[in-house]
Amino acid sequence: MLPALVKESLPRLVRAIKLLPGDERPDAAVILADELTGITAMVAEKFTNDRTADGIARALQLAVGGVSLGLEQVLTVDSDQAALDFLVDNGAEAAFQAGFRLIKDLSAMPEDSLVGEYDQDPVYAQRRLRDLFVDICLADPNQNWNGHERYQVLLKQRKEVQAIVRLAGWLRRHHDAGPIADTDLNAEGVIALAIIFAVEGGGRIVARTGQKEFERFVKAVRKTKPDFEAGWAALVAKVPVQHHAVLLDRIAAYRSSCTVLQHIPGRTAMKTLFAELENYAGSELEADYG
Repeated sequence: MLPALVKESLPRLVRAIKLLPGDERPDAAVILADELTGITAMVAEKFTNDRTADGIARALQLAVGGVSLGLEQVLTVDSDQAALDFLVDNGAEAAFQAGFRLIKDLSAMPEDSLVGEYDQDPVYAQRRLRDLFVDICLADPNQNWNGHERYQVLLKQRKEVQAIVRLAGWLRRHHDAGPIADTDLNAEGVIALAIIFAVEGGGRIVARTGQKEFERFVKAVRKTKPDFEAGWAALVAKVPVQHHAVLLDRIAAYRSSCTVLQHIPGRTAMKTLFAELENYAGSELEADYG
């Protein structure tokens, strides 16, 4: 059996540098080497230990990955020659800054739908930026590197989380009893409450509740037997269109699997229903009995 062929995929910067011997532009190699030295020194000072050989070596790998990530972003064609042309015409610093901006913007996006006060802490934000930079941009010049592909995967994931958080934020701001401004946010919990309470109809937006209000809600639903679909349609009509994709996806999931909605029409005990609601809403529930 023939061995599987492994496609070489060195960092884009390395692949561009390999074309330098055939490049006729004067001093291109010298200028590029000088720029890369400066970038490596800066990275060593800010992100590694510039007083040790290991720190310098690690900084070099981060510089290679950072420049390569930037090249993948700015290039309009998949071409090593185009990468070299960009480096000669615009400088390695421009490529590195483009790559680092991607990491910085990514680090500012929520990685989880549970948002806490620490997420806004500058020290935590700096650590998160550093960890992402190392995770994506650490690149051995002599080995295959998939930093750009990893970046794309993380960007897609975080955009999805960001969409969830933004919908929850909107629901909080338009909560029927007045805006909710807590720092901590259980985005999925907020969305769950809005979808569950929407079935009562009337277009009310409920982003937080307590046991007393939930009991009133259950009794009202059991008495009036509202059209759940009409209630959801009223909720969707109130929410801006940019949030519809997330909201409709969650409504579809709750329509088929939400145990609270499944059990409300029956004779399930109120205590049991509220315990089930806690599984969906979590920290977005108020403790109004005590």
